[in-house]
Amino acid sequence: MAVLPPDPVFSLRCPEMGAVNSLCFHESERLLAGTLKGKVFLWDLQTNRSALHFEVGSEPITNLHHTKEHLVTQEKGGTITTYSISNSSYVKERSIPGNHLGYCRTALHINPNNTNEQLLFYPCEESSIGVLHVTDPAAPTQMLVPDDPQLPKLGSVTCFKPFECASQLFLLAGYESGHFLTWDLSSGVMIDIMELAPEAMTVDYDSITNRGIVGGATDKLTTFSYQRQSMQMQRGSELCIKNPGVNCVRIRADQKVFASGGWDGRIRIFSWKSLRPLAVLTQHKQGGVMDLVYSQQPVSMWKAPIMAAAGMDAQISLWDLYN
Repeated sequence: MAVLPPDPVFSLRCPEMGAVNSLCFHESERLLAGTLKGKVFLWDLQTNRSALHFEVGSEPITNLHHTKEHLVTQEKGGTITTYSISNSSYVKERSIPGNHLGYCRTALHINPNNTNEQLLFYPCEESSIGVLHVTDPAAPTQMLVPDDPQLPKLGSVTCFKPFECASQLFLLAGYESGHFLTWDLSSGVMIDIMELAPEAMTVDYDSITNRGIVGGATDKLTTFSYQRQSMQMQRGSELCIKNPGVNCVRIRADQKVFASGGWDGRIRIFSWKSLRPLAVLTQHKQGGVMDLVYSQQPVSMWKAPIMAAAGMDAQISLWDLYN
């Protein structure tokens, strides 16, 4: 007998919120949502109520990150703004004007051995990538520019994932052309290029299992790995999904499952070990699922870690997929 997919443990709704582009947890008991209207909504997961909301700008919020002390927002067009927490509210610290017309989300890397070392990777004009030191306003912004004349025409950057391997920091970046470049960030040098997936929009990689997953505008999810000695990418297998279009893929930190959020509003759960589909969650029935996030710790109300999902239907669904 087939196992029915679970129901969400709760759905967060608020008339003023509208469609949601991005989600992030803050210490597991607070969930932030960046909206199409250019606002950030803070949800208290002990009461499941919106405790605060404020306007960032007139453009949609395309991504959010929260560290212990800072909130970082990305707006459509590429503008990056950092906020500090002060008296239960957010105070704007600095803003970097953007010049990116595509849809590429920022990525944040926090050094596990030094939490003050926080690097934000953001798309810039043409094929360039900016690297911002979040906790050090005086540090200069670095630029990663693929300027080798031997390179094919890449187009704009569409997705990226920073990761550590053997205590070294790397950045994997996907481009409009379908090529993926790997950068060694200790030297700022590009060390690998591979044509992997056309129209890629999202990538995740787990260095422990040495496997990654790419999704985009097609009806396929593509896996890859690295040859560890040379750090050259190797193509893996392809997973076919029923309807084309994937906005986000997220590997859970325990390496048990990964999830994809689709244009069709479906959240698809797969085994990370076997890549076998486990469930299709259909709570979001109007418009695509734009973002998925996992809490790092159990949420006290549900006594379990939670996956949150949101999209164009103006609701945030909360899921307990651990039981």
